[in-house]
This record gives sequence, C-alpha cells and structure tokens, in this order.
Amino acid sequence: MSTITKNPKESFTIMNELVLPNDTNTLNNLMGGRLLHWMDIAAAISAQKHCNNIVVTASVDNVSFKHAIKLGDVITIEAVVTRAFSTSMEVRLDVWAENIPSGTRIKSNEAFYTFVAIDADGKTVAVPEITPESEIENKLFEGALRRRQLRLILAGKMKADDATELKALFFNNN
Repeated sequence: MSTITKNPKESFTIMNELVLPNDTNTLNNLMGGRLLHWMDIAAAISAQKHCNNIVVTASVDNVSFKHAIKLGDVITIEAVVTRAFSTSMEVRLDVWAENIPSGTRIKSNEAFYTFVAIDADGKTVAVPEITPESEIENKLFEGALRRRQLRLILAGKMKADDATELKALFFNNN
C-alpha cells in the first residue's frame, strides 16, 4: 500500500450521456450493455483520479436494473473510490436517469466496480489509501472489505473459511 492517502471526494466523477436511438432496444429503452459500458468508463476515470495510473477493470458486482431508461433521457453517472487495497480500488457508482422536458429524475442503478492499477508495462502498482471523511464514506469504506472477500470467494481466489469479515456477519464468536 502506498504511504499517500486521499479522500474519496478527490476521485469523485460525474459523467453525463444522452440516450440516442443507437443506444436503445426495440422498446426504446437503453440497452443494458451500453449502460454497463458507460459505467465502466466513469468508474475507470474515478479510479485513475485516485491513483494517477492506468487502471484495468478487475470485477463488476451485481448490477440490477431498477427502472427502464428511455430514449431521450439524460444519464448521470456518479462514481467515487470507496476503498483502496494494495493495488486495487473499489468504485461505487450511482446512475440517475432524467427526462428533462418532464422534469423527472429517478435513480436507475447502483453498482461496485473493482479496478487494478498498472504501470506502462502492465505490472500492478501500489495505490494510495483512502481516508473517509463523512458518515456515508465511512459506511462504504467499512463494507468494502466484506464485498471484497465475497468477490474473491466467488472468483475462487479465497476460501470461505478465510473470509473473516464475512463470517463475522453470520457467526457470533463468543
């Protein structure tokens, strides 16, 4: 881990996109793959702002589509690094869909993406630590280790018995 620390707000990124006909399916709804693409871009920008390095996507957590996004809506994607590990960072994304003529705005999606920082040769590099400042930042920071352990178990990179943070949620160690 790097000795440098940063606050989450230093990685905060807002990205806007207008949903055009080429972005939609036959129901005039935004295609999920297009939204995931935009989310990946916003999350990568946030991670790069945090570590000042090239980053690659390591994982995408479950993404649920809560509300259809329609042709002509403006998408706002907010991304922020919630926690940094030695070479990886978890990025939280919130997606909003706004119909400007009607003045309506709804939260459509939220997700966590994980990125790894690399150098020009493709080797992993250390990333700055995160120092959360607000109650929300602290909550996201604390939950990040559990989410990370779950990702590693699902990827076959960690045994469930080694996931101490996850086990603490389900078992009382008294």
